[in-house]
Amino acid sequence: MLTTLTKAELELADGRELPPSAWRLVEQRQVDLFAAATGDDQWIHVDPVRAAAGPFGGTVAHGYLTLSLIPVLLGEVLSVGDSAMGVNYGIEKVRFPSPVRVGSRVRLRAVLAGGEPRGGGVLYRVAVTIEVEGSDKPALVGDVLYLAV
Repeated sequence: MLTTLTKAELELADGRELPPSAWRLVEQRQVDLFAAATGDDQWIHVDPVRAAAGPFGGTVAHGYLTLSLIPVLLGEVLSVGDSAMGVNYGIEKVRFPSPVRVGSRVRLRAVLAGGEPRGGGVLYRVAVTIEVEGSDKPALVGDVLYLAV
């Protein structure tokens, strides 16, 4: 479910929880393409046979691949209606508590953690968690910053 706010509402949205995103399947092809794009072709990501006998029982997504899903997942749940564009501004306190096994489904949970005027727009912080379906531990927790102008 998409929540649409104005820039002024973002400034006052401290502590507002957004609805969760839809579940998204993480597939081997996606992991392979990420490995090719970044040069990170460690066997735990791209070698299903070797990874089956490894510490995770199969291939896992890169932590940074999981991180890179935030904009698309957040876009499912938050829109800034009076913004001409949004810009990634920064990332803080990101941790990867558990891996995302290929074939798992993930979703984003987000809480707006305040905003402030910045250069004709609003710089706002979002506390994010990426959950793995069926797991008690999240795959990612952290804060992301966006500038809505």
